[in-house]
Amino acid sequence: MPELPEVETVRRGLLARMVGHRVVRLTQRRKDLRVPLPSRFAQKVEGRTILAIDRRAKYLLLRLDDGQTLIVHLGMSGRMTLHDARSASEHPFERHDHVVFDMDDGWQVRFNDARRFGLMLLVPTDAVAQHKAFKGLGPEPLDELFDGAALAARLKGRRTPIKAALLDQKTLVGVGNIYACEALFLSGISPRRSAHTVQGDRAARLVGAIKQVLLRSIDDGGSTLRDHVQPGGELGYFQTRFNVYDRTGAPCPTQDCGHLVKRLVQSGRSTFYCARCQR
Repeated sequence: MPELPEVETVRRGLLARMVGHRVVRLTQRRKDLRVPLPSRFAQKVEGRTILAIDRRAKYLLLRLDDGQTLIVHLGMSGRMTLHDARSASEHPFERHDHVVFDMDDGWQVRFNDARRFGLMLLVPTDAVAQHKAFKGLGPEPLDELFDGAALAARLKGRRTPIKAALLDQKTLVGVGNIYACEALFLSGISPRRSAHTVQGDRAARLVGAIKQVLLRSIDDGGSTLRDHVQPGGELGYFQTRFNVYDRTGAPCPTQDCGHLVKRLVQSGRSTFYCARCQR
């Protein structure tokens, strides 16, 4: 599933081609994704100018000029790809191109979702923050105000393993399995450690590692393991920098460590770590 860096990469890739531009045609090629698409979808979006594209957690927020916001979630396999006029004419729709936006400058944006776990919702902009999709979500990890003290406060009294706490969107948003494993390795914290013990310096180290990993991945265009591509069609390459994720049996990258990367299963998810470097 796309995590925060992948969604942020998509957001940035769409800015130049959608923000400040008018949707001249919306082609809806099926009635639903994970849930039904908005009623009279084309009628409501065609003619509207996109004022901004924001991100909250793993959701894209396309702000329309009529006071509505189009909420987009990529699900497990969703992608939004850009096609100029020539590319759009030369490449017919693929089977899973479910929603297509034709913009006023001739560019086309296709939402492709093979597994159909994505969603699109139209919500009044002033009601987005109260929408059930965002209820109870934790802070954004890249927010300047999110620091060690803020994380420590959210972990206080929690007896769950720290890895599970990081995946809980009520603790903080957007940090999925890959980036939790990598951040815990960089901060030297065992994924088994009880969350309530991550306080003080540990919490500060972990927040620093989370921000570092996420920003590096965004710069690299995200991680392409299966479905993720950037809007321009480029693959992300952060997966070439993994220290521990999916590297079971490989030498720990820490100089002179001498141990091998291990794998364990926590809450049904694979966790990768170094038993020597992470305490």
